[in-house]
This record gives sequence, structure tokens and C-alpha cells, in this order.
Amino acid sequence: MQKKEKFLGHQFRWPICKELLFLVLEDRVSDVFVCELVWERLFYTREITQNNWVSSELTPSYWSEKFEKAPQIISERSASVHLTRSIPKEHKQGLKNFLNFKGYKINELYPRRTRRATAVNWLIYWAIENNCFSNDNEVIPSPSSPPVNPAKGHFGDPEIK
Repeated sequence: MQKKEKFLGHQFRWPICKELLFLVLEDRVSDVFVCELVWERLFYTREITQNNWVSSELTPSYWSEKFEKAPQIISERSASVHLTRSIPKEHKQGLKNFLNFKGYKINELYPRRTRRATAVNWLIYWAIENNCFSNDNEVIPSPSSPPVNPAKGHFGDPEIK
């Protein structure tokens, strides 16, 4: 995990706040958006010409060695597993302890949703470790409606593998 001193000059597009995390859990933002939240905090950078995200000198070696290009954390199981394993044991209950999230109902469980929950748990861990939680709930993206087919996701989201 990078310490805040190493990225003071780095601007994140969206600050992490509770309302943003609930938008992810409620499926009101795209999988692409969720990945970009994580990628920025893993210090992958966007290559504008090819629309790829690639590792930088600040990307933790745990990530850059396995994924030179930023992985699709929601659509690719291996990337989601890697994200889960990168959360220290003492932070595994972030959804419950920090957000008081009760979980999904059985009929709401899809790989996309559980992977989104993993991403939110990782973002909670990252924000706590780096003292980067925002209290400004005004700086969030415009929420969309949840997808018609929650197993498939929003228009433009990568296919779930």
C-alpha cells in the first residue's frame, strides 16, 4: 500500500465518501467506473491514445508484476480474487463495520455484485490506510438506474468471465 506522502500531488477524479461507496453497492454506477476508482488508487495511469490503463512507478509491485495493464476487476474473476487477497485480514469486514452494509439477498447475488462489494471493501481499506475519506458527499457522479439485467451490468460494461 502506498503512503499518502508518495501521492500528495496526485489528483483522484472522485474522492471516496460513503455516498459514492453506496452508489457502487446499489449498482448505480458502471463497472467501468468502479474499476477506474480502484485503478487510480493503484496508480495505474490512463494512456489517452490507446484508452488503456497501465502501471506506473507508484503501482504496487503486487499489482504491476501480475497486471501490467489495469485488470477488469469486476468482469475478470482472477483480478477480483487478487483484489480480495490484497485486503489485510483486519480490514476484511469494512462493508459491515464502516458502512453497516447488511449484504445482498440471495436473489441479488451475481458475480458482478459480489465483485463490486469486494471493490468497495478494498476502497474502504485504501481510504482508511491513507486517511483519504472525504466528508463531501456533494462530489459524486450522477447516479444511473441499476441495470435491467443485473447479471450483465450496465451498457458498455465488459462481459463477466
